[in-house]
Amino acid sequence: MSKIYRAKMSRRESIRRLSAMTAVVMVGGVPVSCDTVEPEAPQAKGSPSAGHWPGIELEPITGPGYGTDPIVSAPTVPWSLTLNETQRDQVAVLSDLICPADERGPSATAVGVPDVIDEWVSAPYAGQQRDRVQIINGLQWLNDEAQLRFGSDFVGLTEEQRSAILDDIAYRSQYGIAELEQPARFFSRFRRLVFGAYFSSPEGIQDIGYVGNVPIAGDYPGPTDEAMEHIRQVASDLGLPPITEYVNQY
Repeated sequence: MSKIYRAKMSRRESIRRLSAMTAVVMVGGVPVSCDTVEPEAPQAKGSPSAGHWPGIELEPITGPGYGTDPIVSAPTVPWSLTLNETQRDQVAVLSDLICPADERGPSATAVGVPDVIDEWVSAPYAGQQRDRVQIINGLQWLNDEAQLRFGSDFVGLTEEQRSAILDDIAYRSQYGIAELEQPARFFSRFRRLVFGAYFSSPEGIQDIGYVGNVPIAGDYPGPTDEAMEHIRQVASDLGLPPITEYVNQY
């Protein structure tokens, strides 16, 4: 199979995006809080291949980080990338399933989300290394499940076949199904990373209407009606509770 995804940015740029993504993923927010309470999922389809989490163990990544400024202090890349070509293609397919192009913006792959996720899981920090183990195992689980169900790697499946697998791990309620708990937790985390990478891109920032540190005279007027409607639609598309539940927390 020919290569699906080609890098959209330099390592220097992906490291810069990694820094921005850290704030988005760790702090959270409506666009990236994709693993909050979700509607009750249908019961898993009971494939005979359930319960085969790979359990791959990875050597820790050691070495320096990028310091306090990823642009100034990283004239050369401080670590090697983790994902191989096959895994990057798989990340690309999954990313576009989660965040496809629409009338408001480009797809996840168009803004380099796989590059940023590869950078994320390659960084020598504790949180990223935990994600590295979970993501590598999750990608392998998807390939194993695809082979067991349909006789093909995940990337080679039809859209309907991919959806059949993802439907079994797309809801937090599936954490309670022993054979699906780890795959469901993987997909929840992966989905959050996709949105973190997307909304740290220039296109993603524009999509959510962020205009930077612009001083506001007087009381903060709050988001515009148009912005709120867009946020409600994003939340609805992701199956999240009504946006008022988030607003009332603050």
